[in-house]
This record gives sequence, structure tokens and C-alpha cells, in this order.
Amino acid sequence: MLFQVSLLISLPNFQTFMKCFLCSFVILIVLISCKTAARKDSVGTADTALQVKGAAAKTESLTKNSNEAVMAKRQVPVLCYHRFEYGRNDDYTVTPDQFDAQMKILKDSGYQSILPDQLFDYLLYNKPVPEKSFMVTFDDNRLEHITIANGILKKYGFKGVYFIMTITIGKKNYMSKEQIGQLAAEGNTIGNHTFDHHKVTEYKEADWQKQVVEANQTINEITGKPVDYFAYPFGINDHTAAEELSKHYKLSFILSTKRDSLQPTQMVRRMIVAHNWTPQGMLKVMRSTFSRN
Repeated sequence: MLFQVSLLISLPNFQTFMKCFLCSFVILIVLISCKTAARKDSVGTADTALQVKGAAAKTESLTKNSNEAVMAKRQVPVLCYHRFEYGRNDDYTVTPDQFDAQMKILKDSGYQSILPDQLFDYLLYNKPVPEKSFMVTFDDNRLEHITIANGILKKYGFKGVYFIMTITIGKKNYMSKEQIGQLAAEGNTIGNHTFDHHKVTEYKEADWQKQVVEANQTINEITGKPVDYFAYPFGINDHTAAEELSKHYKLSFILSTKRDSLQPTQMVRRMIVAHNWTPQGMLKVMRSTFSRN
């Protein structure tokens, strides 16, 4: 009887004690959880900071090659095409069948196409490119560049570089804005070939604005991408022009003539493919042309 009375008297105190104990336990768990989360956030922030710092350090560690080093690097073959048509026998035209056969022999010989961004990084920062790299370029914005050449490149898994003469855009036998935009969207590179094919060596101040700055703006509005690459009309060049072009472009392309050792990135060689070459002949000339300085 005495035990039961004592238990009844102490029960409210025990319930109060248990409530306090449970509240304290819950508060302790919450505090431990918050501390653990804060520690994880701190570690995560530190890891992110280290990753950003590491990436920045890696970028800062990239040092541009000197002109001498660029000149000494193995040249990547760059092919230049203008027209694709049957029945024309001139230095600027090959037939669609010839072009197909030339791309086929490159593919069968283990060549892989690269784009100017890759070439720039290879020349300036020693980033690797495939051992059998080549580039295929097209001048003047001809309609057959998309109706013929683009399909053949896709057939062999290649990409191309299209240098646009902006005065021709939308005219008969030339590509439209939509077609140029399509090529860019498919992963090809769109470069500048001036407004109206005027020789760079004859430019005055107004010409630089029209042929380079405004032509770049036209192309940029079509593709939504920066215009970093240029092809000299007729391949005609000189040191003064190269110096000016270096203010606008990562790389500028000449033909298979002598390069400027003081502006090697503004005088990257290309080779026009002749209409009377066999695929084997094209391959032989290509290897010979780009093996010399």
C-alpha cells in the first residue's frame, strides 16, 4: 500500500523528467546534424575552391609558343576548294566525283579532319592533334559547298571550313544566310573571305572596316559565333597585312607560298586541289607540299 502511494506521488515527476529528457535528446540530435552538415558544406566549398584554383593554375600554365616554335612545328595539310561542277576544266574546279574520291582516299589512308580551333591550339599551345590530321576549306560561299561538298564530307565523317565572301550571300548560285547557319550548327567552322574579294595588300583604313570588321559582323549575326579565321583573297599577302589581321583573327590562311616567320599564325598554308589530279596524285602532292617550310 505504501509503495503504491509513493509511486502515485512520484509519477508526475517521472513524466516531467521524461519530457525534459526527450526534448534534450531531440535538441542534441538537431545540433549534431547541423554541425555535420556545416562541416560537409565547408569541405565541399574547400574542394570546389581547390578545383577552381587548379583549373586556373592549369590555364595560367599554358604559355604561347614563340614564332620560331610555331614555324618549326609539323604542318597540318590544309586543302582548298572553290567550285564543284562537271564540264569545267580550270584550276578552281573539281567534279563532285573527284571530290568524293579524294575524300575517300584520305579516309582510307587514316586521315582525320580537324578544325581551325584545334589547329590554333596545336600551333600555339602544343595540344595534340591526330597524327594524320588534315583540314578541308572552301572559298567564296558557292551554293555547291552545301548541296554537294557538305554531303560528301558527312559521308566520310569529316568537317569543313567555309570562308564566306559576304557580298554573295543570298545571291544566285551562292549560299543563303540560312544555309550558312546550317553549316555552323552542324559543327563546321565559318570564316571570313572579305566583303568582295578585294586584295588585302591594297587596303586603306576604310577597306579594313568594310572587308574585315563589317564582314565579320555579318557572319557573326548569321552564326552567333565569333569569327576567328580568315582566308586571303587570291592568297595574296604581305607582312603589313598580316600584322593588321593579327588584331582580328587567331589564324589567317594563304596558299602554298612562303610564310612570314614574324607572323606565322597569319600565314598558314593551304593547297588548291587541281582538277586533273588523281586521288593518289592529290595525296602525294599534299604530303610533299606540307613537308617543307
